[in-house]
Amino acid sequence: MDGPRKGHDMADRISAERREQFGKGAARKLRASGRIPAVIYGHGTDPVHISLPGHEVSLIVRHANAVLDLDLGGRSQLALVKDVQKDPVRQVIEHVDLLVVTSGETVHVEVPVHVEGESAPGTIVGLEAQTLLLDVEATHIPERILVDVSDLPDGAHITAADVKLPEGAKLASDPELLIIRISTPSRAGTGEGEEETVEVGAGEATAAEAEGDVVSATVS
Repeated sequence: MDGPRKGHDMADRISAERREQFGKGAARKLRASGRIPAVIYGHGTDPVHISLPGHEVSLIVRHANAVLDLDLGGRSQLALVKDVQKDPVRQVIEHVDLLVVTSGETVHVEVPVHVEGESAPGTIVGLEAQTLLLDVEATHIPERILVDVSDLPDGAHITAADVKLPEGAKLASDPELLIIRISTPSRAGTGEGEEETVEVGAGEATAAEAEGDVVSATVS
C-alpha cells in the first residue's frame, strides 16, 4: 500500500465580514450579492455570525476538512469547515458552519479513503468503509487516505490497522474495521453468489469524488 497524500499545509486565506442582519430574507439578499452566510464557534466562545465570499468558498469546500484562515476585521482566525448546507435542488451553498481551531491543535476528523491500483485479474474491489477517523493536527489534515490494491488476490482484506497514515496522524477508527475486501464475482445464474459488492473498478476511485462532499469534524 502506498502512503497517503498529505493535505494543505497552509489554510486558505478568506476575507470574512460580520453580519448584523439575520433571517431568511437577509440570507437571500446576502447570497444574491455573492456572499455566503456562516457562523463560527468553538473553544467556549460565543458564536460569531459572518459572511464569506461565495465563489472562493464554493471552491474550497469541495475538499473534505477544509481549514480557512479568516481575516475578520484585521484579525486572523483559523476555522475548520464543520458543515455545509446546500439547497437540495439547485445545490447552491446556503450556509457554512465553522469550528474555531488553533495551529498545532489536534482535531478528530473523518478522512475519505481513496483506492488505487488493480487487484488480481478476475477480482473486484469492495470498498467497505468510505472514511477513516483520524486524530491529526488541524492545519495538516490529509485530503484523502490512499490504499493500494495492486495485484491483491481473491479473499484479501485490508483493515484500518493495515493502512499507512500520514506522519503525525493517529488512527481513531477501530483497528479491525474492514476497509477493503477483494472477491471474485459469482457466475450468473448459479444462485450461489454472496451479497452484492460495490465494484470500485480499475485505476483510481474515491469515496469523495462528488463535488461539494464535506466530511464532518470535531475538535477532540
